[in-house]
Amino acid sequence: MSKVVTFGEIMLRLKSPDRERFLQTNIFEATFGGGEANVAVSLSNFGMDAKFVTVLPDNQIADACVRELRGFGVDTSDIVYKNGRMGIYYLEAGSVQRASTVIYDRENSAISLAKPGDIDWKKVFDGATWFHITGISPAISDSARELSLEAVKTASEMGLTVSCDFNYRKKLWNYGKSTIDVMTELVKYVNVGIANEEDCQKALGITIDADVHSGELDVDKYRLLSDKVLKQFPDMKIMAITLRESKSADHNGWSACINDGKSFHVSKYYDMTDIVDRVGGGDSFAGGLIYALKHDEKGEPALEFAVAASCLKHTIMGDFNRVSVSEVKNLMKGDGSGRVQR
Repeated sequence: MSKVVTFGEIMLRLKSPDRERFLQTNIFEATFGGGEANVAVSLSNFGMDAKFVTVLPDNQIADACVRELRGFGVDTSDIVYKNGRMGIYYLEAGSVQRASTVIYDRENSAISLAKPGDIDWKKVFDGATWFHITGISPAISDSARELSLEAVKTASEMGLTVSCDFNYRKKLWNYGKSTIDVMTELVKYVNVGIANEEDCQKALGITIDADVHSGELDVDKYRLLSDKVLKQFPDMKIMAITLRESKSADHNGWSACINDGKSFHVSKYYDMTDIVDRVGGGDSFAGGLIYALKHDEKGEPALEFAVAASCLKHTIMGDFNRVSVSEVKNLMKGDGSGRVQR
């Protein structure tokens, strides 16, 4: 099957162990993660040909990162090495009513300093049919915004399907450009949109009468929201919205909806208790959706695969979703008891 390309920043992830607070621990667990890399890992675990493109410094930390990606079978052959540093994010896992906290340390990272022309997109996209990006990449810096726009334009010109998880990150949009102006320009080239209940409003300025922080969801309003997105962006053929009910840091309700302009579907609802790690949950949904759509699943079947894949990710520590297609399909069939498999 043809290659899927993802592009974005991968970072060193430093997490306090268990549920300890930053100022409580004297050690951090070091792994790697980042939205678009997480999607590439999911796709590779599902048996797809996935390539991850980024810009990294030429040092041993970056080497360890690339080695881990290769261990999952991800193609890293078009990663570019430039001056700068590797971005870091610190994670303090929440518990019960205490929310998780993320602190970014990514200023002057290699990808934030990269500019248009640093990546040969025509070479990158040769033999590929799908390109995935998120709203995180254009938020990193003004030059990363230009590089992201160059990427989606080239992918569109070359006939690739372009997907984008809008992924609004308030802490990143600080270089003087309007989030809505940047994202509406980029999303003009997108064919498959992915978002949570807040991203459409914050990233695109498309609003509905719903309180996205209440923890309660009115699905009919997301039909209206997705209709509005599809109407504003005529090249977009599919809009998927993840629906999270945050009852506590450990207990979430999880479902999603999908709209292709002809039909609207809402997925099965998963009541997720004792969450292990919710970071990367949206990326695992995106990976599952891309996999299903690439395998000619449409509408509801594609949505159910994506939601089940993401549900399983909440049981796994780290950014990466380490599950197989068969595990996802078993959950879709109702095998969620957690019984020992012998």
